[in-house]
Amino acid sequence: MTPKFRSCALGMLLSLAPAMARSDTPLFFDDFDAPELDRSHWTVIGPDFHVNREIQAYVDSPETIRLLPAGTVEGAENGVLALVPVVREGFETPTGRVTDFVSGRIETKGLFDFTHGRASARIRMPDAVGVWPAWWLLGNGDWPDTGEIDIMEYVGEADWTAVALHGPGYSGETPLVNKFYFPPGDDVTGWHVYSVDWTTDGLEFRVDDRLVYRATRPMVEHYGEWTFDSPKHLILNFALGGVYPWKTNGIESPWLGLPESTVEAIRAGEVAMYVDWVKVEQP
Repeated sequence: MTPKFRSCALGMLLSLAPAMARSDTPLFFDDFDAPELDRSHWTVIGPDFHVNREIQAYVDSPETIRLLPAGTVEGAENGVLALVPVVREGFETPTGRVTDFVSGRIETKGLFDFTHGRASARIRMPDAVGVWPAWWLLGNGDWPDTGEIDIMEYVGEADWTAVALHGPGYSGETPLVNKFYFPPGDDVTGWHVYSVDWTTDGLEFRVDDRLVYRATRPMVEHYGEWTFDSPKHLILNFALGGVYPWKTNGIESPWLGLPESTVEAIRAGEVAMYVDWVKVEQP
């Protein structure tokens, strides 16, 4: 009995040893437990930016980018970043584009980037057709040459989120994409940790530590150049409508990809993307 017990115990210790020995180095962390956005971590995108036929304009405003104190949002561990779309009829951007919606987008370009490691964020989203919140990494040069890593995209079907890679030869309608469907009884309106483990050999995407997609270097190089050994910065944004929601729900009016029911929910203050924390580590 004794030798068998010792063998079993030794096996357990050996199996635990890698996990016990692992020590991740924190590179970036923000739990939004402050009165206002930390501008040493984040820059805010303004209304001259427009892509993907999205219908909102981004503005630097407490209306669209809010920090809520601990205890405000149920289930959050500390303070919360809220990216909130707002109806602003007839809003005109510096380029002359007119829209009826404004929203928020923050990123770390010029302040923080990294190459290889784990990027994760704890996020809760609304059940609202045609919204397009996202958590992603982007290269610092021309798109798509320096690469894009979409850790979480949501286009308003509450039972799934998507991940994707974009680069030279595999951008736009990329073949390197996958959907994760939540198990019954769960969806995007609960708190979830969306993460990617990024190495020189590939990327592994996870939801609540569950592996949902793996893209290896050979998979990527089948379509084009591997562009994931260069720095990427962090982005959190809340878009409305645009090509991805439209291609999912087929809604063309009154706004591309966005139904009137979601507009009414926005008017009622029921639509927001909540972010509990953002973290980047290297093992």
